[in-house]
Amino acid sequence: MRTSSLEALELFRSEPGKFDLVITDQTMPQMTGLELAKELLKIRRDIPIILCTGFSSSVTPETIQATGIRGLVMKPMLMAEISKTIRTVMEN
Repeated sequence: MRTSSLEALELFRSEPGKFDLVITDQTMPQMTGLELAKELLKIRRDIPIILCTGFSSSVTPETIQATGIRGLVMKPMLMAEISKTIRTVMEN
């Protein structure tokens, strides 16, 4: 787990095969969750990514799909909701 988007990206770059799933937040310092997802998918196109966000005009179902993100969880999150999204993303 990393709290910095840049640290997370560097860790992923160093060992992309060690990850089964990435869960990221839209609002982070240095780069947004959408920007991080785009960079991760350049490295490994098949990595499942779930984006968590509150209201954001830049995060729409169309944006999510176009980016390649496989799941979206709106804040505030419920454990059941994130669990269901993880199951759905990992099964597909």
